[in-house]
Amino acid sequence: MSEGGAKITLGRPGSVRLQTDPVCGMKVDPATARGGSHEHAGRTYWFCNPRCRERFAASPEHWLGAGPSPGAMTAPGPAAGPPVAAAGERVEYVCPMDPQVLETKPGPCRICGMSLEPRTVTLAEERNPELEDMTRRLRVSLAFTVPLLALAMGSMLPGHPVHRFVSPAVQGWLELLLATPVVVWGGWPFFERMWTSFRTGRLNMFTLIGIGTGIAWLYSVSAVLVPGALPVSLRAHDGEPGRYFESAAVIVALVLMGQVLELRARQRTSGAIKALLGLAPKTARRLEGDGSEADVPLEAVLPGDRLRVRPGEKVPVDGVVLEGATSIDESMITGEPVPVEKERGSRVTGSTLNGTGGFVMRALKVGSETLLARIVLLVAEAQRSRAPIQRLADSVAAWFVPAVVAVAASAFVVWALVGPQPRFAYALVAAVSVLIIACPCALGLATPMSIMVGVGRGAAAGVLVRNAEALETLARVDTLVVDKTGTLTEGRPSVASVVGLDGQDDPEALRLAASLEQGSEHPLAGAIVRAAEGRGLVLARVEGFSSSTGRGVRGTVEGRVVDLGNPASFEERGLDLTALAGAAEGERREGRTVVFLAVDGRLRALLSVADPLKESAREAVRDLHAEGVELVLLTGDNRAAADAVGRALGIARIEAEVLPERKAEVVRGLQAEGRVVAVAGDGTNDAPALAAAHVGIAMGTGTDVAMHSAGITLVKGDLRGIVRARRLSRATLANIRQNLFWAFFYNALGIPLAAGVLYPWLGLLLSPMVAAAAMSLSSVTVVTNALRLRRARL
Repeated sequence: MSEGGAKITLGRPGSVRLQTDPVCGMKVDPATARGGSHEHAGRTYWFCNPRCRERFAASPEHWLGAGPSPGAMTAPGPAAGPPVAAAGERVEYVCPMDPQVLETKPGPCRICGMSLEPRTVTLAEERNPELEDMTRRLRVSLAFTVPLLALAMGSMLPGHPVHRFVSPAVQGWLELLLATPVVVWGGWPFFERMWTSFRTGRLNMFTLIGIGTGIAWLYSVSAVLVPGALPVSLRAHDGEPGRYFESAAVIVALVLMGQVLELRARQRTSGAIKALLGLAPKTARRLEGDGSEADVPLEAVLPGDRLRVRPGEKVPVDGVVLEGATSIDESMITGEPVPVEKERGSRVTGSTLNGTGGFVMRALKVGSETLLARIVLLVAEAQRSRAPIQRLADSVAAWFVPAVVAVAASAFVVWALVGPQPRFAYALVAAVSVLIIACPCALGLATPMSIMVGVGRGAAAGVLVRNAEALETLARVDTLVVDKTGTLTEGRPSVASVVGLDGQDDPEALRLAASLEQGSEHPLAGAIVRAAEGRGLVLARVEGFSSSTGRGVRGTVEGRVVDLGNPASFEERGLDLTALAGAAEGERREGRTVVFLAVDGRLRALLSVADPLKESAREAVRDLHAEGVELVLLTGDNRAAADAVGRALGIARIEAEVLPERKAEVVRGLQAEGRVVAVAGDGTNDAPALAAAHVGIAMGTGTDVAMHSAGITLVKGDLRGIVRARRLSRATLANIRQNLFWAFFYNALGIPLAAGVLYPWLGLLLSPMVAAAAMSLSSVTVVTNALRLRRARL
C-alpha cells in the first residue's frame, strides 16, 4: 500500500518489507537503511542515505506530493495532456510571497495580505477576480479623488480662489462627501486585511496602509463634524483645523493603482507556463487497424497507437519513429535552434515541430506522462518554492512592521512636543507618511518574483529547476561530479573497429558476428548489428543459439560454428589469442570494449566497441573549467575506459570502477573537503549520488528516478545545459540581490525623510500623498526588474 508517496510493501510475518525512499525513489530495506528513518504524520519513512532524510525532514509535504499535485494539475483520463485544470477540478490558490498558504478560493493571504494566485495555469483567458475588483475600485476612486484634489489644492493657491464660490465650512463638507466613498469603499480591502493582521498577530503592509489612511480620514472627519473640540495646536494659520481628506483619498487611489499594476505584472510571470501549454497540438492523426486514418482529439490517444505526422505538423505525443525520416525542431524543449535528424527507431517528443518529412510513429507516453506535461508541472512547482536567500527578507519582515509603527509613533511624539506650530498637524503628517512609505511589499516581492520569472526562463532554455534552493546553490558550486555513460558519452555503444588476423578490416567477420547477435538483447549486440546494417551487409540465420551471461554467445551460421565473447571465455576454451593480443591492448588503452570472434574453433577477428563522446562534451568541460569548476569523473566502468575519456576531455580527477552504492560515499567525501558539489547523471544507479549532492543535475534523456532525485534537469541531456543553468542561477541571484537592495535602500531612505529628519535644515517634510506614490512605485519597480530575467542570455 502507499501513503503520500512512500510505498510500503507488506508481506508475511518475518518477510523482508522493502520501502521506497520518498526523496530519491530507491528501494530501502529498513533493516539495512543507511539513511535511517523519520516519523511524519504517524508514519515511518526510511531513507537510502542521510542526505535524503535531511531533505525529507526539512519539507515532508514537498516530497509527499504537497506541491502542485497531479490531480490538481491535470485533467482526468489516460491522455490528460499538459497540466491544465479539469472541469469541476478543485483549484487551489497560493500566495506568491508565502507559498505555504493554500486556499480553496481566491482572496487575500492570511499572512501577508497579498492576493492569492491559482496554482493551476490554463491556456484560457483566466478571470482574475482580485484584479477586476481592484480595477473597479480604482476607477470609482479616481472619479471622486480628482475633483477632491482640485477642491483641496485650489484653496491652497494665493488668493484662495475656491473660497470665492465655496465657504470653508461648505468646502469641508464637500471634501468629506468626496473622500468617504474612496476611503471607506475603495480602501475597504485594505482595512479588511489590516483587521486580519491584528486578529492573526501577523502585521503586514496593509496594517500600515490601514492605520495611516484610517487616522488621516478619522481626524479629518472630526475636523468637519466637531472642529471646536480640536486643540489649537491642530489649527492652521487661518484658525481652521487642518483636513487631510485629499491625502487619505490619494493614498487609497495610489495604492489601488499600485495593486492593479502589480497584479497585471504578476500575471505575466505565468507566461512561461502558458507558452509551454500553447505548444501542445489539439489533435493527432491516428492510423486505425483497417488501414484508415482519422484525426482524433489528443486526449483520445493511447500508448501503442500508431500516428501519422505530416510535414509542418507538431508531434502529438512522445513516441518512436516506425516509418519515414525527417528533421524536427526541438528548440521548445532544448533551446537549441538546429533541427535534429530522425529516422526509424528515433525517439520523438510531443509538441516539437516536424520539418519537411512525414513519418509514422508509435505513441509511448501520453497525457500527463509526456515530457511537456512533466516540464510544466516542474516549472509550476519550482515557481512556488522558496530560496534560502528569502530567509533574509523573512527575518526582516518579522520585526519590520512593528518597528515602523514604533517609528511613526516616535515621530508623532517628537513633532507634537518640539515641532513648529501647528505641532499636532505636523505630527500627524509625519506619522502617516512614515506608515505609508514603509510598506514592506517591495521587500516581500523581491525574491518570489525573481524566482518565478527565472524558473520560467530556464524552462524555455531546456533547464528545468525543481526548487529555488537548487537554483541558488548552483551558483556556489565549485565541484561537478559527472557520470560517464550517457552524460559525457552518447550512452549508445557503436563498433569502432573490426580487426582480422592480418590487421586489416574484416567485413565478413562483422557479418558473422552480427548474424549471431541479431537475436540477443545485449547493448553490445545491438551495436554490432547496427554496424553491419550500416555497411549494407546481409545477415544470415542463426541456429542453435546459446548465451552464457558475462561470457559470450555461440551459434551456427551458414553451417559454421561461431563464437563471440570476452578474452576470459576464449582462454577457458583453450583458444590462443596471441595473434590479436597487441591490437586488443591498443583498443583497451583507448577505452574500448574488446570481444573476440572464432569460427569453427579458430580465432578469426576482434571487434572493439566504443561509447562515443557527445559532441558538446569538450565545449562544456572547457566552459566549466573557465568558470573555475573542477570536474570529477565518477563511473562504474573500467579504469582504462574512464582514463581514455578523462584524457580526451581534460578531466584530471577520475574515480573508476565505483559501485552504485559507493557513488554517494564519494560525493560525501568531496563535501567533507569543504566543496560545494553538484552531481550530473542519468541512470537509476546515479540516484543516490544525485540525492546526496548539494545539487543533483539529471539528464532529461535518462531515467525518471534520476530526474526525481535531482534539483535541476537538463531536458536535452547536453552537458552544456549545466553552463546555461549556472548562468541562469547567477542571473536570478543577481536580480534578487538588486530587488532586495532597492527595497532596503528605499525604506532606509524613505522612512527618515517621512519622519522629517531634513525639516530642521531644508524645511522638507514628505507629504503622505508623495509617500503613497513612492510606496506603490517601489513594488512595481521590483516586479518590473524581475521581468527583465525573461530576456536573460544563457
